[in-house]
Amino acid sequence: MRKNSLKNTRINGEVQRVLAEIIRSDIKDPRIHPMTSVVSVSVAPDLKTCKAWISVLGDEKAVEDTLAGLKSAGGYIRRELARQINLRNTPEITFVMDQSIAYGVDMSRKIDEVMGTHSAEE
Repeated sequence: MRKNSLKNTRINGEVQRVLAEIIRSDIKDPRIHPMTSVVSVSVAPDLKTCKAWISVLGDEKAVEDTLAGLKSAGGYIRRELARQINLRNTPEITFVMDQSIAYGVDMSRKIDEVMGTHSAEE
């Protein structure tokens, strides 16, 4: 299976949907922040590995705690994924923090500051 094939794209979407549902409703770890979302998922063509980019709406401590909680629940998450999705292999999941949302909010705030300063000078 090629990396950008239609089948791989469908698998990525399905894994992302199921992963988000597992994190939202099945995991009871208090370290995992309630405002955690799965931004993107990339399953390798051989179905052995998977990178899941997650975003946490919170401070730096909430981000670190959520990553630690997800890493410790990795076995449970993988088992639930195997139960809900019928794949030849169940991928080993690596959680990666996605900073794009926080970056976008920060850039928007900076633009607002510059625009506010600029219009005050005129």
